[in-house]
Amino acid sequence: MNKKEKLIHLHHCRGAGWKTIQAIMSKDPSLSSLFTTNYVEWAKMLPIPSNKLNLFLKDLHSLHSIEKLKKYEDSQIHCLTIFDDEYPFLLKQIFDPPWVLYFKGDKKLLTRKNTLGVVGTRKPTSYGLEALKTILLPLVKKKFVIISGVAAGIDAESHKITLREGGDTIGVLGGGLKQIYPKSNFTLAEEIMNKGLLISETPPEVKAEPWMFPLRNRIISGLSQGVFVVEAKERSGSLITAQAALEHGREVFALPGNVTSPESLGTNQLIYDGAKLVFSSRQIEEEF
Repeated sequence: MNKKEKLIHLHHCRGAGWKTIQAIMSKDPSLSSLFTTNYVEWAKMLPIPSNKLNLFLKDLHSLHSIEKLKKYEDSQIHCLTIFDDEYPFLLKQIFDPPWVLYFKGDKKLLTRKNTLGVVGTRKPTSYGLEALKTILLPLVKKKFVIISGVAAGIDAESHKITLREGGDTIGVLGGGLKQIYPKSNFTLAEEIMNKGLLISETPPEVKAEPWMFPLRNRIISGLSQGVFVVEAKERSGSLITAQAALEHGREVFALPGNVTSPESLGTNQLIYDGAKLVFSSRQIEEEF
């Protein structure tokens, strides 16, 4: 195995989260001792309990990752590691960039400029949907790459608006590419694969779990020059993406809303806290 294949192999092992791989990489950047390190050395190196360590070591020495990679290739799913020159520059600058990205579609979109993340509530109002369309269409026509999370609501609408106009969109999944979630967006995900790019840091056969979605949000932010929050409740996953954007040094844009609407509490608070108020595409274009 070369270094890239070893990293992908490691990425498939149970218990090998981001911090675990970081600990391994800091000790052995070339991964040359991945299969020769003994149990005592692993126990000293890794910040995981013994039951997880046992699962990790079982997978490390039994998984056939090369066979998995061939199956992925047969399904036109490809891998990009942090070692690769094609790894997205912006994403590599964040504190915790994904070690491996799995993708299907047009990889060239990862090198494009003018990338805008768009996130929002899963239950948008008619105002939110109309405002999204009004603001997004001019940006799509000016070749902005629209990045979102393939979730119900604002995410899905952002992708659909972009695809209808023949624009470029990147969908970021929480789970694997062979386990599309939500299933109601399966057809949309397929269209993104065929006309844009669908990516995930989760191995393709792994189902989405709740803890994966905040991790997905940091990828949306990391790939984007700015993040536009359309509608969000006071406690919303979209606000996690906005916070990640601030931590990554990205621009945060927010759609103002009715002060009596629960779906606008989060965005109005973002504007109060310093996000750029957006009522047309011009406010976003000015920052690009």
